[in-house]
Amino acid sequence: MAAKLLPIIIDCDPGHDDAMALVVAARHADLVGITTVSGNAPLDATTRNAIIMRDLLGLACPVHAGANRPLTRPAQHATYVHGKSGMDGGNLPEPSGPAASQDAVGFIIETCRAQEGIWLVPIGPMTNIALALRSAPDLAHRIAGISLMGGGRFGNRTAAAEFNLWCDPEAADVVFSYGGPLIMSGLDLTHQFQATPERIAMVRALSGGLAPMLADLFEFFSGTYRVRHRKIGGAPVHDPCAVMALTHPELFTRRLAHVQIETYGRLTAGMAIFDDRDLKEVSDPNCDVLTGIDADAAWQVLVESIAHFSH
Repeated sequence: MAAKLLPIIIDCDPGHDDAMALVVAARHADLVGITTVSGNAPLDATTRNAIIMRDLLGLACPVHAGANRPLTRPAQHATYVHGKSGMDGGNLPEPSGPAASQDAVGFIIETCRAQEGIWLVPIGPMTNIALALRSAPDLAHRIAGISLMGGGRFGNRTAAAEFNLWCDPEAADVVFSYGGPLIMSGLDLTHQFQATPERIAMVRALSGGLAPMLADLFEFFSGTYRVRHRKIGGAPVHDPCAVMALTHPELFTRRLAHVQIETYGRLTAGMAIFDDRDLKEVSDPNCDVLTGIDADAAWQVLVESIAHFSH
């Protein structure tokens, strides 16, 4: 008898790597719903991209649009990485229709109250998740936990802050202090999982279906990274790590830590602060921090997932 798939809601801002996370989730998890947020691109673009990926994967789950800006700050986007559409480089079809609603937060609350034990997987700015936790504090003990992509021991949008946390530090602070199970895929982890030319060639070698389009997306995504970095083999494929942390936990090394989010610093807003002090006064760990990944095995999971939808 097959193992029961973990129920998850992915909260995303597609985004090339968000698209890859949806592929892995469609293959290896019970994807209950997809919610969208402003981040890599404006909300209308991220919602459009999520619906297109949902359609291409043949999923029945709804897509609900959410916050079009952070809690207290103006919206910021990453066109320099993902292009104007959020998923430039691929020949994408038109979406099948509009989002199921504009109330992602209501969907998260209602769904997690009706079905306890769902994992929330935020892989963009955490505005929707923070609004849900703030509006419905009971969710903290109804959900199984939160597996997020964000943060790390170095930044990418600034020297200190990773993009998702930098976009909405106040929302990230709510999520990191919510009190339940929390798994963190930060930059120091995701930069170990890169779409190198050799790995992209493995995707392109698959026959038909989604594979050629996803290979094209990988090429664009890795191209923007190689242009902007002095030394990098390819784009870090950040977001699938937060999914595989749940579906393939054996691929990762990890350690518990107490992590807080800086919300005020002129140079450090959005920074993840790891309290590594050997002092009794240090608070108990609140975060399961992923520190290493078997990148070749993880890439095989991704390639197999793409192959499943490429017949």
